[in-house]
Order: sequence, then structure tokens, then C-alpha cells
Amino acid sequence: MDTTFDRETAITKLEDGRYSATMATSWWVVRGPNGGYLAAIILRALTDAVDDADRTPRSLTVHYASAPVEGDVELLTVKERVGRSLTTCSCRMEQHGKLVALAVAAFSKPRPGPSFCDVVMPQVPGPEFYVSTSAPREAPPIATRYETRWAIGHPPAPGAPTGARAVAGGWIRLPELRPVDALLAAAITDGWLPPTFSRIQEPVVVPTVDLTIHFRADLPHPGLADDAFVLASFRTNVAADGFLEEDGEIWAPDGTLLAQSRQLATILP
Repeated sequence: MDTTFDRETAITKLEDGRYSATMATSWWVVRGPNGGYLAAIILRALTDAVDDADRTPRSLTVHYASAPVEGDVELLTVKERVGRSLTTCSCRMEQHGKLVALAVAAFSKPRPGPSFCDVVMPQVPGPEFYVSTSAPREAPPIATRYETRWAIGHPPAPGAPTGARAVAGGWIRLPELRPVDALLAAAITDGWLPPTFSRIQEPVVVPTVDLTIHFRADLPHPGLADDAFVLASFRTNVAADGFLEEDGEIWAPDGTLLAQSRQLATILP
């Protein structure tokens, strides 16, 4: 695909298992690029390294060691084990010899077994019911990389009362109307304003320490149009000792659970 997202997450193969990528400042948050953006680049490199269309990503865990600056990064991928149906692999992202992120992923063929889903999609009206929100002038660049329509919780506003729960989410898509495959789903799991902002008054930033994504359906989801929104739902239940957790779900409009995520983030002034 030749979309802005694909150009911004592009990788160049250097040699067997090694790749390079260029950091796109359009994905910058308060300091450095968004964690979901880095996860998408890492997943692209790992997918190329696995090189097996029958083995799709099932799990990706990324630990973020330091924020990269503008410029190139290098990615070293290793197929740690290739089994009969599951490949376990790792990726080390570095910039100027400094560790940026460390990731482990599982790719697998479908397996027979029982199927059920007790997770319930939030009951909200469709995206046509809401109005897309414009990013304020002081927002970081990433605020313009998604078209969002708030449906869960409320955007934080100066002087507004805090919510009883730290929840946030709504309908989301890229402005270039790209299909939601595993790469974009990975990015979206860290693509919404953190729900803790609706629970507290003091100004903070919440950089990600680690992010785990479980891919729960075939992607792109059959019947999901390129211009379709998906519903992203996030919640934080605990903030303690300067850390918080954030759980997320990505849903197709037909109620199919596409991905689940959990991240640990630090709370900084």
C-alpha cells in the first residue's frame, strides 16, 4: 500500500534480519514519537523477517527504553524459534548505538479449538452520530494523524470536573482511509488520549513503559471498508507509585473484537 501511514512506517532491509526506518515527526508526542507508531514499525520488520503469510501476528510486546530523536533507527530481528505452527521472534530497535525499544512477538497459523468472546463491545451510537474533533493549536503533531470522534468518556477541558472513572475512547480512523490491518491496529492501541486525563486535574505526561497487543481476529477484517471507523475503548483502573496501567480494545463496527492491549506507563509532571 502507498499511503502516508505506510510511508511513515516504511522499513529498508539492510541485510538478513536487519532493517532501518526513519522517524516521522508527524507522530511526535510531548517527547519523541508515539509508542503505537514505534510498535507498528517493529511489527512491520518482524512480519518481513518471519516471511510466512500463513503465520499472522498473535502477540506483540514492546518495552520502550528511550525516546528516539528525529532521524534513522536500526532494527535487529531474530527468529528465536520456528515451530510447526508458531514462530517466536524478537526485535531490538537502536539509534546511534542506544537502545530505543525491545520487542518479542508470536506469529502463528490458525489452530483448531473452542471459540467464545465474553468481552462486550461498548454500546454507543455509530460514528455518523458524532462530530470529528479538531486538535487544539497547542496539541502535539500526533493529534492530527487520526480522525477521532469521542463516544466514551469526555475530552479533558480546563476547569471541567473530573470523571468518576478513567475511561476514554470512540471512533477512530486514519485521514487517508487505509484498511485496518495488524500494523494499523497496533498503532491504534496507543492512539487515543490517555483516559487518566479525565480523572485528574494536574498536567502530566504518561510515556509508555511496555505495551502488549493481542490480535484477536483476521486483519484486515472481512467486510470492513477502507473508510470505516473502528471503535477504540480504553480504561485505567489503578495509578500508584508513579505508574498506571491502561487496558484497551479495538472493535469493528459489526462487534468483532479485533485487538486487545495492556500497557504500563509512568506518570510524569
